Amino acid sequence: MSSPEARPGRRAFAAAALGLTGAALAACGFRLRGSEPPAFRTIALTGFAPRSPLAHTFADALRVRGVQVLPDPARAELVLQALTDARERSVVATTSAAQVRELQLRLRLRWRAHTPAGRELTPVAEIVLARDMSYSESLALAKQHEEEDLFRQMQADVVAQVMRQLAAIRL
Repeated sequence: MSSPEARPGRRAFAAAALGLTGAALAACGFRLRGSEPPAFRTIALTGFAPRSPLAHTFADALRVRGVQVLPDPARAELVLQALTDARERSVVATTSAAQVRELQLRLRLRWRAHTPAGRELTPVAEIVLARDMSYSESLALAKQHEEEDLFRQMQADVVAQVMRQLAAIRL
């Protein structure tokens, strides 16, 4: 066991080691990935289903980056148009008694970005994420919560992917 007097020396050594590691990483050009400020200040989200959870997640992520979400596409600098915004749930495996044992959840977004005048800024792109989930009818409520959590995680992944692509747009 170490003595209490030895601990301050260890802390100083650890702090020095962290400082040297940070300096070495900075010298080589390493930088943590952050949110790059977008080239646009206003955006309109169109084509999403009414009360779409994905549209809500997009709006929150845009506001965090200082982008104003406008309801009128004609007044926005950029329009993010959802061509397909779908949550899908399919049975993958069943028992011999026809009870569901495994589900596959999919989140599908086909989208494009354009100016209000119609100039295409990104071609049509599609993102499809899938997650497998075991299922038990005796745990239906817990599995419903698990499904909602998986969809939330997939939404966050989709939004992060699209936001990286939007950050690359130069108007």
